[in-house]
Amino acid sequence: MNFLDRKADIERLNEAFGRKNPQFVVVYGRRRIGKSTLIKKVLDADRGDVYFLCDQTSESHQRFLFSRSVSLTVEGFDKVTYPDWEVLFEALNRQLTRRVKICLDEFPYLVKSCPSLKSVLQKLLNGKTFKFDLIICGSSQQLMQGLVLDKKEPLYGLADEIIKLQPIPPGFIAEALGCDAVSAVEEYAIWGGIPRYWELRREYVDRETAIRKMLLDTQGILADEPQRLLRDDLRETIQTTTLLSLIGNGVHRSSEIAARVGKEATSITEPLSKLRELGFIRREIPFGENEKTSKKGIYRIDDPLTEFYFRFVAPYRSLLEFGRIDTIMQIVNEQFPGYAGDCWEHLCRHYVSGNMIDGIAYKMASRWWGKIFPPGYEKEGKMTEIDVLAESFDKKHILIGECKWTGEEDAARLKAHLEETARYLPFIKKNHTVHIVLFLKQPPRNGENAQVMLPQDVLGLCP
Repeated sequence: MNFLDRKADIERLNEAFGRKNPQFVVVYGRRRIGKSTLIKKVLDADRGDVYFLCDQTSESHQRFLFSRSVSLTVEGFDKVTYPDWEVLFEALNRQLTRRVKICLDEFPYLVKSCPSLKSVLQKLLNGKTFKFDLIICGSSQQLMQGLVLDKKEPLYGLADEIIKLQPIPPGFIAEALGCDAVSAVEEYAIWGGIPRYWELRREYVDRETAIRKMLLDTQGILADEPQRLLRDDLRETIQTTTLLSLIGNGVHRSSEIAARVGKEATSITEPLSKLRELGFIRREIPFGENEKTSKKGIYRIDDPLTEFYFRFVAPYRSLLEFGRIDTIMQIVNEQFPGYAGDCWEHLCRHYVSGNMIDGIAYKMASRWWGKIFPPGYEKEGKMTEIDVLAESFDKKHILIGECKWTGEEDAARLKAHLEETARYLPFIKKNHTVHIVLFLKQPPRNGENAQVMLPQDVLGLCP
């Protein structure tokens, strides 16, 4: 698969390495997100750059392996036995004749074998004597954040650049898999923006075969992926796995989640916050509510593969152990349109957030749910949900959107329904100009007078 996106990250790295003095660069992010591939794009072995993948062997053995990697740049460097990392780095610094880049990938493994390495690097970096750029990289987000962002850690404040690698935007999955925009949304609903998952998916003839072989087969390469991701960052995974399982199966409010696990709501605040910090879940609040004070927030799994796993794999592990893949695949196929529709809604809100639509710049988009009071519902109210809501930065415009991941829709009917609903929304003000937008899977009937966004529009693809 071709190298996709990451232009901003490469530019940032090249800018750092173009500075006068050697740089200390930190790159981190979840497993399989493409950290090593990114770093290798800016390394040049012909110029003497060194890439070293740390492992979980002893400290002395890792120094030996590292010195062998360096010997390709500094001839004979591996002929000496170095008693510790400080001596090794000082020897490397003396023998280098030009500035090169040194990458220590999976750096937490190295620290685990030698906890004092952090202090050694602190001393050497503070001395500003390095002749080489140093890159440290790791998959454990928790450990990497702690190493460079925790004030108590020796390396805190020393990094010249810190890059947390994010998933690739959904528009690129169409190029990666060679599919149209509709299929791209459905593929993204499973594999998310993780390039390694895209590479694995490409090995199979169609989506169903990939799901069967990689996720439903208990020996599949991604069958336990969410559990591995959790173990990368959390010492104790029983509680977080339980929380993700509940959220993935429709229990979204903290009070309901706490009741299911038999605890007070306050006792699950910290693990929920940790899952948010690591990118596993997100908290949604109704449009217009304050993030800090709202009591109406709900939790949703934010990583597509993790959501698919806890929706379709984890609940049926016992059956899958008996090889009942056909049975579970039937469940997946029956529920997949609704599952993909949830992903489509999220992508549409992401598209609107901070974007210019018809010359109007909108703030963060969100959902809204609550009661409106149209004629006939003056007393008890009518529960209503709006898929996409956003206010313009100048506070003069409100975008109201409805998302449908179904067959051909009647645009005139949908637009009329939203216009009628908008009359009773409590946050619509007299000075607001309301803009109705329909986010649809395919071109609708009667769409002449409606603003319609299709998958290729939301993903930024050419039709």
